[in-house]
Amino acid sequence: MAATPASASVSGSTNTDSLDLDPAFAVHRGGKLEVRSTIPVRDAHDLSLAYTPGVARVCTAIADDPSLADDYTWVSNVVAVVSDGTAVLGLGDIGPAAAMPVMEGKALLFKEFGDVDAVPICLDCTDVDALVETVVRLAPSFGGINLEDISAPRCFEVEDRLRDVLDIPVFHDDQHGTAIVVLAALQNAARLTGRSLGDLRAVVAGAGASGVAVTRILLEAGIGDIAVSDSKGMIYQGREGLNPVKEALARDTNRAGHTGSTEEALAGADVFVGLSGSTVSEQAIASMAPDAIVFALSNPTPEVHPEIAAKHVAVVATGRSDFPNQINNVLAFPGVFRGALDVRAATITENMKVAAANALAGVVGDELSSDYIIPSPFDARVAPAVTAAVAAQAAVDGVARR
Repeated sequence: MAATPASASVSGSTNTDSLDLDPAFAVHRGGKLEVRSTIPVRDAHDLSLAYTPGVARVCTAIADDPSLADDYTWVSNVVAVVSDGTAVLGLGDIGPAAAMPVMEGKALLFKEFGDVDAVPICLDCTDVDALVETVVRLAPSFGGINLEDISAPRCFEVEDRLRDVLDIPVFHDDQHGTAIVVLAALQNAARLTGRSLGDLRAVVAGAGASGVAVTRILLEAGIGDIAVSDSKGMIYQGREGLNPVKEALARDTNRAGHTGSTEEALAGADVFVGLSGSTVSEQAIASMAPDAIVFALSNPTPEVHPEIAAKHVAVVATGRSDFPNQINNVLAFPGVFRGALDVRAATITENMKVAAANALAGVVGDELSSDYIIPSPFDARVAPAVTAAVAAQAAVDGVARR
């Protein structure tokens, strides 16, 4: 009989005592969340109000007027963080159980940065119809739905269908959180180099959830020209084998008609946004226009090392915390949901996303430099600025109900 490895128990499961030597495992032991009551239950009187018989009066009132649930339950301040575990971080399709630490982490960030309560929900289904039906059935318990780590192109249909049938905010953070922060950072990078978005030609590597959403928000904000690539090269009208999402991109982008590789399209480009996990050569970066801007956002390995890119361009950003200008979704989603929940928005509009980006860019203000185009997640000004902008825009767009 073979000896039992030191790292495993006799049953074959992992020895958790040894895992706890890793500080990451120690932090996660027992999970990162708990439920706490907001009122005391000290005696029979407290119990009679918090539960029966007092609770029945509240239930009856809500049955007569369902809108009272927003005032007399937790619903108006609670978001469901929903995933099927098919596109978790850079780990891919690891399933719902393995996705739970990430969803717990997301819920933690909601609370820490936006004072929004959030519940992680990992679903053991990947069929689009099943995902949509399940979330619709869960929705009465929540004031918003944050979709997370659902693989493309399914994620687009899931979000679109949920937005159509639910009257609460639905937001796929892998798409829109990334897009908001990229737009904010690019606005400031353009300002730093004496240009506007309309002056820029951009190349986006990656046509997954984040690449599509970044492209869409930059188009909405008035980017001069933008082209997108996938693993087969540039996306253009007439290219065979495009799915409906990419066909729409082909119609709306790439006015210059690039048909080759990402690196070929970078020649003379002003902006590179990497969201693909691929690599880009130093030569390609050097071929970009003067005062170029590089956002190499793949994690943990950027498409090009920031120090290499910095030799040839004016501004570099990454998705990593150990380099300047981190493009981090936590700059966006807590404030976006806080603002939407505060006014009980029925949805999150495109204008609300752009407003969030504008507010985020504005936090930098006169402190703007090549190493500071986007604020830190720990800047206490960030969430309030985004919250206020989103709430105000919801009122302008007519989706605020408070």
